[in-house]
Amino acid sequence: MRGRLRLLAGHEMRALHSLWLWVRGRRHAVADGALAVAYTGPQTAMMYGLLFVSVVETVMLALLTPWPVVHAILLVLDVYGVVFVLSTHAACVTRPHVVGADGALRLRYGARFDLRIPAGAVTGARVERRFPDLGPMAADADGVLDLVVGGQTSVTVELAGPVEFVRPLGKRGQAHSVRFHADDPAAVVAALTRWERSA
Repeated sequence: MRGRLRLLAGHEMRALHSLWLWVRGRRHAVADGALAVAYTGPQTAMMYGLLFVSVVETVMLALLTPWPVVHAILLVLDVYGVVFVLSTHAACVTRPHVVGADGALRLRYGARFDLRIPAGAVTGARVERRFPDLGPMAADADGVLDLVVGGQTSVTVELAGPVEFVRPLGKRGQAHSVRFHADDPAAVVAALTRWERSA
């Protein structure tokens, strides 16, 4: 239990750091010569919708709650909710997927997930739009890892061998191929294919 709480606290701190990066117009760990791959397109409208609802709720409760102590508690919780939504979206914006200058692939989902695939481990990549009925992350018995954004994935990557990944709450798994979403899947596939051919 303590381990999970530590992991959740770490996710929260990285998300808050991402909010700071977002305000400053910076991205996390995108080196010169690397391709930054945005993946927030399918979820951006939903995140701003949640933000709008959170702000409206904060204002309405502030106006309608007559008890000072309850008002203060609700205000703290509602402000935290607004910051949580903003930092979650900021983490996804400032922590894109990355195709490195050496052909390595780094897949992320905000502050919660980070998978590094070494250069040369990718044996195939293709644009493949899928709409799996899954949560944000799911791995099947065949070793296929899905990183779903807004109910979809758009790139499938085949690997030379299994890579280990760590779920947000610490459970480990192995994947032989990965499906993930990219706002510009063709650019990702082109970059990975170029490195695969030159290897």
